[in-house]
Parts: sequence; structure tokens; C-alpha cells
Amino acid sequence: MEASPNDRVGTVETRGIEPVPDAERHGHAGQMFWTWFAANISILGLPLGAALVSFRGLNFWQAALVALLGSFGSFALVGALSIAGKRGGAPALTLSRAVFGVRGNTGPTLVTWLSRLGWETINTTTAAFTLLALIDVVFGIRRNTVLTVLCLLTFIALTLLISGLGHATIMWINRWATYVFGVLNLVVIGFLVATVDWDKVLGAPAGPLSAMVVGVGMIAAGTGIGWANAGADYARYLPRGVPGGRLVLASAFGAGIPLIVLISLGSLLAAGEPGLAASSDPVSAINAMLPSWMSVPYLIAAFGGLLLSNHLSVYSAGLTMITLGIKVRRTLAVGIDVVVTFLGGIYFILIAEDFYGPFITFLTLLAVPITAWIGVFAADLVARRSYDGDALMDVSRSSRYWFRGGVAWAAMTSWAAAIVVGLLFTEAGTSSTDVWFSGPLSDTWIGANGLGWLVTLALAAGAYTALRRFDGGTLPEPTGQHPAPTSRPQTVRETS
Repeated sequence: MEASPNDRVGTVETRGIEPVPDAERHGHAGQMFWTWFAANISILGLPLGAALVSFRGLNFWQAALVALLGSFGSFALVGALSIAGKRGGAPALTLSRAVFGVRGNTGPTLVTWLSRLGWETINTTTAAFTLLALIDVVFGIRRNTVLTVLCLLTFIALTLLISGLGHATIMWINRWATYVFGVLNLVVIGFLVATVDWDKVLGAPAGPLSAMVVGVGMIAAGTGIGWANAGADYARYLPRGVPGGRLVLASAFGAGIPLIVLISLGSLLAAGEPGLAASSDPVSAINAMLPSWMSVPYLIAAFGGLLLSNHLSVYSAGLTMITLGIKVRRTLAVGIDVVVTFLGGIYFILIAEDFYGPFITFLTLLAVPITAWIGVFAADLVARRSYDGDALMDVSRSSRYWFRGGVAWAAMTSWAAAIVVGLLFTEAGTSSTDVWFSGPLSDTWIGANGLGWLVTLALAAGAYTALRRFDGGTLPEPTGQHPAPTSRPQTVRETS
């Protein structure tokens, strides 16, 4: 099937959050392989592996197995949730209206948008530092205010170009840029492997099985769980007939292959550089381990990896903003998003003295409601086979997704309860002595080992499964298809 003008490489995607009609669907499950490979090719995966050795006491072989289970397993979940995208043809948080109600969905959508803006600010700032380091190595020009702003603008401009053009261009860039930056990563990886102290690596004792269980959860929470509410955004142009199992496999292998290589390498490097796991600037920490001639390909690869991840996040953030009810075109939503992250980067680099730690702490707390949303949405997806496209775009009382007062109370109750319980097991702070928030159960085995997210996920899914029979969310979906009207490109078709 030929791509529609709305989804061709190099053209601006004018579609917003409205469902993609069947006539404009095209592609195959393999596209998800390149999407998630690109999102995870960054060398920033190395500190995760280092943490398995430095903080959890695992040896290399255990860390490799943990990387396999955590990364493949978490991105299998991403692939499973992306099935909603090909069923409903809409972004994940728009489809979430069918689960939470057109008003109830505001909470999960707002949390997701704030989280995306936060991580994009981290990406943008880290990329600016990377570019500053590259300019210093190549041209000998030291960091200054003007150069810092120019580096931020460069990364922002590249992100805006790719994310602004939209879905088709992102898919094309993901595939071909992966080859380029993949080769650079392999060059750097080859050099780093040659510097490893193999005697220490092979002589390291094995850690306990409990540490491996915790390690799997740590890798899952740090990789796939963060992308689970974006999978449908990239699967929505796929034909309904694409087998869901292929989406799961493509996502798991696409992210799993680079992650297992990078996480395993990180565990190797930790034998010679234990401080890597605790570094607040892993790009600089790894760069310090390299000779100057190797810094150039490394810094280019690090910059490219950040860019590939960031343009996906910005694209999804634009769709999430529109779902909130901000009635702008998708391209303008992307523009607003990058302006906010640019201002955040300026504050982060030039003004704040201690911003990174508190900011990461805030984003860690936001991960709890996001994980609760994943549990509810996943449980709903198991029982659901279709979405009403017209109702997704109708936020008035006449919408079939109005439920009671605009809220599906089974979903909202489950989401809220899971958040409360998840926070009980959560501790967040900038250091062991500067704790911002500490739940009363954070010192239990579950809390201390960072497994509160798993409890949150399971409780949200279980509670929703039990409660949904008492809510209007069990109403059967119509059997006919309800694509959004295509007489003109539109961003939203909603009534207040």
C-alpha cells in the first residue's frame, strides 16, 4: 500500500491525534525494530551496566543475563502496548481516553507530558555538554556562554527538523542513522573492550540471586518502562492486520540488541572504573577513559545517540500536548516543546548551581503514576479489541467515552490506588543524606531494592481487572470502523 501524502519522507506530517484511516495505513512490524534500536543505541547505556557491578555486586556473566532479561522483557511490553496503536490508529494517550474517560485521562496525560519535557531537558543539556567537549577537542575552543547557547540551539534545531517533519521522516532517519552511529559505537566499544582488565573481570565472584532479580527490575525500569506509553505513537500508521506478536518481537529485539551490548560493556568497564556508575555526567566520565584521538568518534556517537532518542520523545510529547486539549497543529506543538526544553537547558547550564540532582528526583517521582497508567492500560488492552475513533475525538457529554462525569472510575480508582501504594515503597533524593521523599515502606526489601515500580504495575492491572466489571468501561465497542474524517488535515476535532 502506498504511503499517503501525510506520511511521506521529507514532507510535513499534518495529522494530529485523530485516528489514521485504514486507507492511509502502510508499513510492517519491522519498522518498530529500527525505532527502538535507534532509541537505545546511545553509549549512555553503559552506566546501567556499571551500576549492576558497582551497586549490585554482580559479575559480568550475571550482568549480561540481567541485561538480556530486563531489556528484552521491558521492550516486549512496549511492543505489546503498541498493539493499541495499530488497533485504534491514534497515539497512546489519545487511546487512553477510552480507558480513563475524556476528563479522567487528563491526569495521566499531564504527568506523561511533564515527564517527557523533563527527560528532553536532560537530553538537550547532556547533548550540549557533548558538543562543547567535541569543539574543545577538535578546535581547542573552551566553553563560554555564547558557545553554550549555540550548542543548545544546534541540538534543538536538529530535533525540531526531524520531529517537525513527523512520522515518516522519523522512521526513515531511525533506520539509516542507526547504521552510521552504530558503526561509530562499535569502533568505540572495540577500543573500550581492549582496555578492560580481564583478570579482574573473570575473577570477580558471583552475586546473590536476589541481586539479579533486583537488577532485572532496575534495567526494565531504566529502559522499556520509560517508553511503554509511546509505543502506540509509532505503530498507529501500521495496517490493522499486522500480527501483534511481530510487534512484540520487533520491539524486544530492536531495543534488546543494542542494550545488551552496551549494558554488558558497562559491566566490564566498572571493573576498572567503579565511579562510572555514580557519575552525574556519564558522557564526560567515559570520555576521560579515552585518548584524545578516540574522543572524536565517541563524542559524535554520543551526540547522535542523544539526538535519535530525543526526536522520538519530542514527537510523542507534541501529540501528548494536543491530547491535553491544547488546540494547535502538531508542528506548533513540537515547536512549543523544544522552546521549553531550550529554556530548561539554559537554566540548567548557565544559571542553576545544583539543578541536575533535584530535577532527576522530580522525574523519578513522576515515574510512579506513569507506571500505574501502564498497568491500567495494559489490563484494558487485554480485554479490548477495538476503539471508537469518533468517540476518541469527542470530549463532549455525548461521547461514548464520557462514562460518569467524563471519568471512568474503575480506571481512575485503580490508577490512584497504585500511585499511593507505589509511593509507599519510594525514596527519592539527590543523595543518601539529601532525601526529598521517603515512603514508610521504602526501607523494606522491595523498597530498598527499587522494586516498588513492579508492585505499582501489578496492583494497577489487578485492581482495574477486578473493578472494570462495575464500570461503563465494559460496554462493547461498535463493530464498524470509525476513522476520523479525512476531508482536510486536522489536529483536533473536539467540542468543549
